[in-house]
Amino acid sequence: MSTYVQRLGGDAPRTGGAPEGAAVAVWSLDTTLDVVGGHDVEEALSLLDEGERDRSSRFVRPADRRRYLASHVGLRVLLGGYLGLAPDKVTLVREECPCCGAPHGRPAVAGGGVQFSLSHSDDLAFLAFAAMPVGVDVEGYPTAEAVADVMGTLHPAETAELTAAPEADRRMLLARLWARKEACLKGMGTGLALGVAEPYVGSGPAPAEVAGWHLTDLSAPDGYAAALAVRAPV
Repeated sequence: MSTYVQRLGGDAPRTGGAPEGAAVAVWSLDTTLDVVGGHDVEEALSLLDEGERDRSSRFVRPADRRRYLASHVGLRVLLGGYLGLAPDKVTLVREECPCCGAPHGRPAVAGGGVQFSLSHSDDLAFLAFAAMPVGVDVEGYPTAEAVADVMGTLHPAETAELTAAPEADRRMLLARLWARKEACLKGMGTGLALGVAEPYVGSGPAPAEVAGWHLTDLSAPDGYAAALAVRAPV
């Protein structure tokens, strides 16, 4: 599966109708922009719902708050474009958790119409939209210490791959692997609740096959890795 990544800038995007069938729309966003999709980020709180405004107020670091605001403004602008709604009229909900049934599963749009996923790392965000469950993830290259910390939590074959790789390559390989794994877990709705050993996604040039999902790497700037997982039609 090959997917083109569009860039969301300061101007209002041209989205057209919501993706249908096997189509997937993926966007990248620089969260340091002052204007996203035609909206001033610092003056866009009125576009967000109560939960989003509450979350934005809890960030201690201004840079983290700015990244959150920019990515959620971008999300609402794009969802509104696909659904034919003003950004502030998009109602976000949570699906049931597949692990416990509580309403803290995948984020979704009330009434359906389009599935989405959002991920950000440092000042870069990725957003994906599809007609079926989808997960996207972007990861900056981790520190060597982070690589050492998570090596033992991965699938045994993935741990073996990283252990066998030259030390200089391990940061890039873990970012690639982690983006693939997070994309799958977001699409499935389990998140990190069941750990990160499964599914096996591999750290090689191409992702491993994951039953029931189309998993692919996405183009990303230097120092980042990104991946997309879309549930395969039944």
